[in-house]
Amino acid sequence: METSSAGAGAGVARSIGRGHLSHLPQRPPVTLAFHDLTYSVRVGRSSKIILRGIHGEFRSGQLTAILGPSGAGKSTLLNVLAGYRVDGAGGHIYTNGEPRDLRQFKRLSRYIMQEDLLQPYITVREAMAIAADLKLGASITAREKVVVVEEIMQLLRLDKAKDTTTERLSGGERKRLSIALELLNNPPVIFLDEPTTGLDEVASSMCVSLLKRVARGGRTVVCSVHTPSARLFAHFDHVYVVADGRCAYHGAAAGVVPFLHCLHLSCPTTHNPADFIIEVSSGEYGSHADKMVAAIENGRCQSWRDYAVGSDTSQELELEQLNSGGVEKHNLKHGSTTCQQFHILLRRMLLQTLRNKAYLWLRVCLHLFLGLIIGLLFCNMGYDASKTIFNFGFCYACIIAMLYIPMMPVLLEFPREVQLMKREYFNRWYGLKAYYAALVVSRTPATIFFSLIYLALTYPITSQPLELPRILMFTTICITVALISESMGTAISSILSVVNSVFLGPALSVPLMLLAVYGFGDGDLPPPIIWKLARSCSYLRYGMEGLVAAIYGGRKEDLVCPEDKDFCEMKNISNFVKLLGMSGVSFWFDFGVLVVILLLMNFLGYYLLRQRLSPNYAYRSIKIIGNFIKAKMSMSHQ
Repeated sequence: METSSAGAGAGVARSIGRGHLSHLPQRPPVTLAFHDLTYSVRVGRSSKIILRGIHGEFRSGQLTAILGPSGAGKSTLLNVLAGYRVDGAGGHIYTNGEPRDLRQFKRLSRYIMQEDLLQPYITVREAMAIAADLKLGASITAREKVVVVEEIMQLLRLDKAKDTTTERLSGGERKRLSIALELLNNPPVIFLDEPTTGLDEVASSMCVSLLKRVARGGRTVVCSVHTPSARLFAHFDHVYVVADGRCAYHGAAAGVVPFLHCLHLSCPTTHNPADFIIEVSSGEYGSHADKMVAAIENGRCQSWRDYAVGSDTSQELELEQLNSGGVEKHNLKHGSTTCQQFHILLRRMLLQTLRNKAYLWLRVCLHLFLGLIIGLLFCNMGYDASKTIFNFGFCYACIIAMLYIPMMPVLLEFPREVQLMKREYFNRWYGLKAYYAALVVSRTPATIFFSLIYLALTYPITSQPLELPRILMFTTICITVALISESMGTAISSILSVVNSVFLGPALSVPLMLLAVYGFGDGDLPPPIIWKLARSCSYLRYGMEGLVAAIYGGRKEDLVCPEDKDFCEMKNISNFVKLLGMSGVSFWFDFGVLVVILLLMNFLGYYLLRQRLSPNYAYRSIKIIGNFIKAKMSMSHQ
């Protein structure tokens, strides 16, 4: 009889585990436990302890709320359990009774953070379809993916907004979409950082009800909540209260009032139990937090779960059959290969670029405007022997334009993109190699197109030589410089915020511009060796040499001296090139160096982005040294 009941229970659990998602891979439920968990951060020479040896357990099939006053350590606990913060954490974390393998656990869990950063310029249906392609890969057919997407949208009530672009969604729809995207490969453990923040009571209640429905599918759902209403509080199966980094209560939501009553703290009939226990934990009613912590031994004691009213203990029996191991055998690896990820991400990035019409028209107008202004400033100077030095200035103006125009938008936009990508990467949507390759490839056509718009105006207006080889050489150098500048902006903004990126990018550009023309006009007089080495580090220098070689290299005919001029000193091209000190300049050498710099700059951007996502020991050491210097400087100012 008991065997048949257990088998029936397991069957029910499996039907619950599907959660009406017919084609998703099934995962075994995961119970998460932690013992003597600590976390501290460095503050100058001392350390600040945030979590103080707490204990607890979050079970599959339950919706758990982490409560506590501001600064108590709710988000820190969530970050440590999710593996988002590792440095500074101590203690033991277990999955289904076995020590947690963090790398393995990250494949089993998903973390939905407080701020709902979503990919812009794509609809809900497109976002879900792209996420399905990335997460499920070829494990199911395209038709089955469509079914999965439709089922999840119906489950989270997104079917009415499926053709709405993400930037036009309401707060509740954005939150539900964030959850829906992470449900696509059916993760057993889901963490959410304050999912109800910014939502009204109706939207919050709907969100929590949906999370409870997700948890009933056999998943472990843990979320931090800030001051929930009594109605919202009643939805949670399990509550974990943090007070000053310690566990003040964990058990059923219905057991809060009896627990406080045993400590001679009676919650008023009209008072919200969630508000009351948070107020007690924060010390508003005296120093009762220590009594609460002592009563449950900082989370070790679990007897207060017996206060649950109407708790579904049968569900725990139903899920028990699936809780015995199985974690190590079901890896949530990337559902798609690196090549598939590249194509999917490239398609998404190109789609977003084409739909951002305001930005595209702004760039078109900007290139037309600058091309017209620079073209008119240097009008008809290409063959004018009396203005040869001004034509050299035109080359320099082109290099400056190819430096700033591609770089500045990246400095402004990419730091935000990094925050969004950091989330998707942490939740194992794709690998960094596929993402970075798609990023570079998706940007290149637009950069080439806009550079050609600028050159199509300036080159003929300034009367440069209309010979196809020279046109191609001039255009190639300008486009390569533009691509390097864009990669430089990516490298800078991959590790810095918007403000710091916009400051550092132009600041680094100044020495590059100065070194690009340093030593011109000295003829055969070589510059000091130190400046010669510094000059060789400026890719703008090779760009200048390449443009001069494209216009004047190999030309034997003299420039035209205007009739109103009696004598033109720069009429002979070879003399002019010699005066600049560029007699031995080779176009192909400069172009080859620029290509090498482009590859190195892209590699640097990839390396810095990888270090930001998962820093190695060398990068961490540099960061620690930087923080130490900052602390020393702040102490000296005090």
